[in-house]
Amino acid sequence: MPSTIFGFEQRAEVTDDSSKSNCYSRGFVGRVRMDPMSSRRLIILWFVLELRFKLHFTSWERMHGPAKGLFFAIFYPILAAIGVPANLVTIVILSRGRCGLSRCITYYLIAIALTDFLVIITTIILNRIGRIYFQNSVLSTTPACTLSNLLVYFARDMSVWLTVAFTIDRFVAICCQSLKTRYCTDKTSLLVIGIVCALSCVRNVPFYFTYQPLYTLHGVPWFCAFKSSYYTLPAWQAYDWLDCILTPFLPFFLILLLNALTVKHILAASRARRRLRGTESHRDPEMANRKRSIILLFAIALSFLLLWFTFIAHFLYVRITGEGYRTSLDFKDPRYIFQEAANMLQLVSSCNNVFIYAVAQTKFREDLKKVLLCPFTTLTG
Repeated sequence: MPSTIFGFEQRAEVTDDSSKSNCYSRGFVGRVRMDPMSSRRLIILWFVLELRFKLHFTSWERMHGPAKGLFFAIFYPILAAIGVPANLVTIVILSRGRCGLSRCITYYLIAIALTDFLVIITTIILNRIGRIYFQNSVLSTTPACTLSNLLVYFARDMSVWLTVAFTIDRFVAICCQSLKTRYCTDKTSLLVIGIVCALSCVRNVPFYFTYQPLYTLHGVPWFCAFKSSYYTLPAWQAYDWLDCILTPFLPFFLILLLNALTVKHILAASRARRRLRGTESHRDPEMANRKRSIILLFAIALSFLLLWFTFIAHFLYVRITGEGYRTSLDFKDPRYIFQEAANMLQLVSSCNNVFIYAVAQTKFREDLKKVLLCPFTTLTG
């Protein structure tokens, strides 16, 4: 049966008879019956095919292939088991509107929790767990692989940039009083959320046209690898750098900058108000009213910066040194540990919202207790 692998058409008959001579290349097992040719041409062709396979497979694994092994087979299901209910509970509690937060803030937090939930579904469950436990399933076909990768990009960008949008909203509310009444409103927050989600999807659509099958077997395209043009055409190279700048470098810089300016403004405003009041012993009611949103802002920002810092550091290390991404399960290799720690911490950032809100917000913590105890109170009541 003719089969096409990496653009080479081979005349090969593939059977399930493993007792006969077979061809092995990354899961492609079968008896191959080729046209007669000289041994030298056969050897050269074989090495060319093998080299192209390894290059394409490494490219796919580097960008989208999940790390496999017992540790990851345990870690990612645990992360999903925590992240899915945590984000759903967060959405339910915030939707009730009993946390003492303005509706503007509530909309942002619900949107962040929802996109974090999508990150867990697309990245952890479909991309990581699906390819660890369900190898060679429909998830590994090229259409499913391409769609899965696009959904990962969509969810990742929405989550990151909604965090930036929330930071900008709080910066305006605290530091720009003249814009507060016009920008920090319910309608504006909903409009910003819609624009961020739409742009996050549109910006990543070009990735759909960068993939090709890793190989085709019995007419079924398997896995997805970047086309060679992605690495050679100047337009794709520019797009790749733009993608790196927009996520995560620019968000990381904006969150760090805006929070630093917010802290500076709060400290300057506190000193000015103390001078006007003439004493430091009296309680400042305005600062007390802002306390909840300020604590929440800093908690979210600090969590984002800490959990994404390792990912950014590793990305810079790979770009500067040119060593590439590690694909071997070598837990004694510090570079491999660095790489996987960066990936795991980045995904943890999508699972910790409920814990941040529970620590930073008293009313959210009380509502969380009620939700967690609801099944028990229903049974005993």
